[in-house]
Order: sequence, then C-alpha cells, then structure tokens
Amino acid sequence: MAEISIKTRDNGPFLVTGPISLTDQEGNEFDLGGKETIALCRCGASKNRPFCDGAHNQCGFSSAERASGE
Repeated sequence: MAEISIKTRDNGPFLVTGPISLTDQEGNEFDLGGKETIALCRCGASKNRPFCDGAHNQCGFSSAERASGE
C-alpha cells in the first residue's frame, strides 16, 4: 500500500501527497486531475475551496503549528 502524507505549511495550506480520493459530504468525488499532491485551503478565503488558490497571502492568515513530539 502506498504511503499518504499530510503536511502543514506555515501560513498556508495542507499539502496532501499520495493516492487519495476526496469526497464531499454527499459522497461526490472531487476531480484531482491525476495529481499526486494537492493543497487544501486552511484560511477559508479560497475561491476554489476545498483547494488552495493562494488567497492566504492576501487575507492575513497566520498559522504555524508544530507537532509536540510526544
């Protein structure tokens, strides 16, 4: 089975890498265009949600979580 990873980007999106499918709450699948890595919006300002469109750069979004290592 291939590995899937999700990484946070400081002041930016979640980067999801690996063989995934993304569905809405009704079970409809989003077209990922065959991409191996997608960026999911965290700021809520994207006009292409759930995908990131770079809006975090203009809306003042700030977030830099770190794993505690515990």
